[in-house]
Amino acid sequence: MGRYIFKRIIAMIITMFFIITITFFLMRIIPGGPFTREKALPEAVLNALNAKYHLDDPLWKQYLDYLHGVVTFDLGPSFQRVGITVNQLIKEGFPVSAKIGGTSILLVILLGIPMGIVSALKKNKWQDHTVMVLATLGITIPSFVMATGFIYIFSSKLGWFPSHGLTSWKHMIGPVIALGGFSLSFVARLTRSSMLEVLQQDYIRTARAKGLSEFRVIYKHALKNALIPVVTYIGPMIAAILTGSFVIEQIFAIPGMGKHFVESVGNRDYTVLMGVTIFYAAFLIIMILIVDVLYGIIDPRIKYDE
Repeated sequence: MGRYIFKRIIAMIITMFFIITITFFLMRIIPGGPFTREKALPEAVLNALNAKYHLDDPLWKQYLDYLHGVVTFDLGPSFQRVGITVNQLIKEGFPVSAKIGGTSILLVILLGIPMGIVSALKKNKWQDHTVMVLATLGITIPSFVMATGFIYIFSSKLGWFPSHGLTSWKHMIGPVIALGGFSLSFVARLTRSSMLEVLQQDYIRTARAKGLSEFRVIYKHALKNALIPVVTYIGPMIAAILTGSFVIEQIFAIPGMGKHFVESVGNRDYTVLMGVTIFYAAFLIIMILIVDVLYGIIDPRIKYDE
């Protein structure tokens, strides 16, 4: 396992290098610049700003400086927010995104997996049909539609929950449902299909023939193998949810990572855009590694070193 993890870490570093490189040069290819305005700035002011942020340096030097900054965990200053660094924006935005994201993840795991198990065990019964109808709705309805529908019904019409901000538990209900709705539905369906497949295996029939209790057959033998594809999906899902849904955070006016990313696109704040992209990519790659390691824990038959 140690050898496998070491190889994966090397692969992660190489992957991050390509992500940083591609992101950097894509930002430079985009027409215009961070100080481009509808009303052009005086040339002297523009030159002063470019000199201040070293944008007048040769491109190769800018690239090497940025690589050095990433290695030393310094993602540079924001071009649009004077005196604010990208590190500070991530430090401020990520806990907010993680707050609603962590709650959404708990909702997905604590409800999605049990719903899938119940649906598989009660195949073609009313429990199965109910779960599948709810899961189908959750998958087919886009998150932004779910969010705007929640605001219209429960905030505007009924007045049960606030429509924006994140200052109390009531503020979290809408974003958590909108953010976790698709993943919860997908996990429920994935758990059901995986569970049904595992329950047809010979070793399950053998366990039942030996007289083992149904509880032991399901939760000790079947569930462990059925969770492998679910864990595969949950790893990247956690990274995506924790870094925040850009659209959901905009709809509910939540000052998280999504808000900073969307604003950086509109303002051409290249350092913020690159910083959030790199942070998200690193987080996603780490979560994928954790998922791969969990495979060996869930299923001892998987031997990575071999």
